[in-house]
Amino acid sequence: MFRRTALLIAATAALSLTACGGRKSGLPSGDLAASKVTTIGVNSYLWRAALDTLSFMPLVQTDSNGGVIVTDWYVNPQLPTERMKVTVTILDQDLRADAVRVAALRQVNQGGQWVAAPVQAATTQKLEDLILTRARDLRRASIAG
Repeated sequence: MFRRTALLIAATAALSLTACGGRKSGLPSGDLAASKVTTIGVNSYLWRAALDTLSFMPLVQTDSNGGVIVTDWYVNPQLPTERMKVTVTILDQDLRADAVRVAALRQVNQGGQWVAAPVQAATTQKLEDLILTRARDLRRASIAG
């Protein structure tokens, strides 16, 4: 638990530093929030957006240099017979639609045993869309701010 908290704090601090730095005189204001941000190894907007999107799930592993976020099993309180585990991989330093990939595992409880169940493609696509939308919002906010 302490390690996960420390990693989240470190990732947040790295993102804060990334958001504060980089302004040089003579650069247009749009360059402040360029799509390529390399301080943490992957695109910081996608990284932050992925953390925000998965904030309701317990995290098992985060690697900002490799761009990997792995959650623990999450049971929706409104559907206690089903649980999900998600892995988000950020594949690029650019803010691009194909720079984020979501993989999910789903299990259903059958007679007290958790059994693997298929995940609808729409589920992972929806998570990718949420992350991309949040990343774009973060980028827009950094340009405006």
